[in-house]
Amino acid sequence: MSTPLQASSVATRCVVVIPVKPPAVGKSRLGGLSDEVRRDVAEAFALDTAQAAASTPGVEAVLVVTDDFRLASSMRALGCEVMPDGTSENLNATLVQAVAEVVRRWPGAVPVALCADLPRLRPVELAAVLREVAGHVAAGRSAFVPDRAGSGTTLYAAPAAHFDPRFGAESAARHRSTGAVEAGTSATSVRTDVDDLADLGEALAAGVGPHTSRACEGRVTPLG
Repeated sequence: MSTPLQASSVATRCVVVIPVKPPAVGKSRLGGLSDEVRRDVAEAFALDTAQAAASTPGVEAVLVVTDDFRLASSMRALGCEVMPDGTSENLNATLVQAVAEVVRRWPGAVPVALCADLPRLRPVELAAVLREVAGHVAAGRSAFVPDRAGSGTTLYAAPAAHFDPRFGAESAARHRSTGAVEAGTSATSVRTDVDDLADLGEALAAGVGPHTSRACEGRVTPLG
């Protein structure tokens, strides 16, 4: 039986699930931006996250869950699969529903939930994290990546039959309380979600994906 310590020897075959709120209502904490710019920036975050995930070795497919038809079309253009969000008022229920679709369409793949606000995401770092979490899942364990602040979660993976995400307030502690193993602690781009203008300023300084760069150019003056 594989163990987490042997994660590098486990064949990584993952389906990354990215839930995305309609950009018109997403990223409400990006105060100071007009509604139009905030919408464009929220959409850009999701597109850069999905594009990086789709480019990551070991990712068989990216499944985006959204009710926004325009965003769905853009995601399909990137090569992602898209499904509607049947339980949009409950993120964790949304993810459980999506994982049922993963089991149906990609049997045997490791289901991985990934937040949509990671415009700095680097495929090489995500690939390393996926190898690590695949080792835990092969051993029957769930795993999560805490955000940079340490209280939230940016990624969660588990065997499909035991997929039990706990996103929400203090999600890192909530995942830890279920026995989920902490992973990816050195993967900066996987841990750096963007919630407010200060976060965005740091992300822009460090380098973001092309969609976010275009959406912010000449339109955003972040706090930093």
